[in-house]
Amino acid sequence: MPHPITHAQPPLEFIPPALNLPVVGLAQLMLPTWLRSRTNITRIQADNVETLVDLYSQFQSGKIRFLMAFRHPSANDPLSMLYLLSRLVPRVARQQGISLKSPIHSHFIYDRGIPLWAGSIVSWLYPRLGGTPIHRGKLDRAGLRSARDLFANGSLPIAAAPEGATNGHNEIVSPLEPGIAQMGFWCVEDLLKAGRSEQVFIVPVGIQYRYVNPPWKSLEKLLSALEVDCGLPVRAVHPPSVYKSEETHKSLYRRLYRLGEHLLTLMEEFYTKFYHQKFPAASKKEVSAILETEKTSGFTEVQPSNYNVEFTARLQALLDVALQVGEEYFNLQPKGSLIDRCRRLEQAGWDYIYREDIKNPEALSPLERGLADRIAAEANLRMWHMRLVESFVAVTGAYVLEKNTADRFADTTLLMWDMITRIKGGNPFPRPRLGKQWVQMTVGQPISVSERWDTYQVSRRSAKQAVADLTQDLQTALESMIS
Repeated sequence: MPHPITHAQPPLEFIPPALNLPVVGLAQLMLPTWLRSRTNITRIQADNVETLVDLYSQFQSGKIRFLMAFRHPSANDPLSMLYLLSRLVPRVARQQGISLKSPIHSHFIYDRGIPLWAGSIVSWLYPRLGGTPIHRGKLDRAGLRSARDLFANGSLPIAAAPEGATNGHNEIVSPLEPGIAQMGFWCVEDLLKAGRSEQVFIVPVGIQYRYVNPPWKSLEKLLSALEVDCGLPVRAVHPPSVYKSEETHKSLYRRLYRLGEHLLTLMEEFYTKFYHQKFPAASKKEVSAILETEKTSGFTEVQPSNYNVEFTARLQALLDVALQVGEEYFNLQPKGSLIDRCRRLEQAGWDYIYREDIKNPEALSPLERGLADRIAAEANLRMWHMRLVESFVAVTGAYVLEKNTADRFADTTLLMWDMITRIKGGNPFPRPRLGKQWVQMTVGQPISVSERWDTYQVSRRSAKQAVADLTQDLQTALESMIS
């Protein structure tokens, strides 16, 4: 992250939510300034806002509890959600003649790691905006207890990103984590135990970022800069008049692919030479599996060529090897998806840095402190491999090929910028601003959790299946909102 960690720290304490309505009001007032100064967003619009107006009206009447499960393609999503609730919902409510109590806001769940790199301001602000933290890589009892209580008893609805982290893709939804669905059933359970009759819903909210004008010129400049960083020859920049040409787009795609191929080769050599890892060639079975995955994910308009299939297979092998390097150090077994493995590695690193067995580092002898600092610094270095992987978990070789738009091209190019910046030892926040953007938000149809309770409470097996089914239905709903 921005500053390397070289010293052992006391354990991470739970940050309790401390909703402060004057702070919420100030944040809503400052939102236009934040959007202008921190982003390139010029417009935010939303479809089906009437659904949220109705849900807030029922919530404030004590009839329902609900959680907004929003897509998480960008670090700007919290600002987009704040705009939706503080500007668009009240506007539509006034148009419909519906009176809602102010503020129109929500509690929200955030990753406990955010304040570590975002700084003390976020540590102070998020709790006062109604946020509650969660450790993503372990059973965080305090975090889960707080989120569960807010869902069932909070004065406001609650929001969370079921993808768990940004994936950098506006048109791909990462596999959802089951925690959101599980929280829905816990809320039903808590209400029933309390003799309450509210119905429980999960509301999918889609978020997509689009460029007002395709930023091909900015993209080519960024691509040229990345080629320089990688030691590749840089081709002459196209004149602005040709950026609408399909042939120019194909030329830029070939350069993007060449850059990706070069990065793959360099990283394979890096892990082979210095970490003694081996990279098996993609077998026919693996290639067939990739093609089938791309087909079921919606990549049907353009049949991926052999080199794109090979690229995806090599990338997946690289991500697997990078995680193995960290897992071997922390003595972890490579179980679950890439995202699952990233979360466990992150938590293992934090356990070595934020020491539960060292409540007061200043009380250690100089020798003990030196050893603790050594472990913390090395853990931070090993987590670097995981940071590379978490930026690329949704990348495939077909994303740009099947629809070579400026938006998809930008998604992929910025992810490469993230990776190269991390390798160079830089900070990937904030990202380069390629051009003015607008945001399309979509409020989906509420999914009733209460109607699924009878199936959930039959047995452990049925409960597990009910959580899986609800998670899949939420995944389908979010994917259906992508335009």
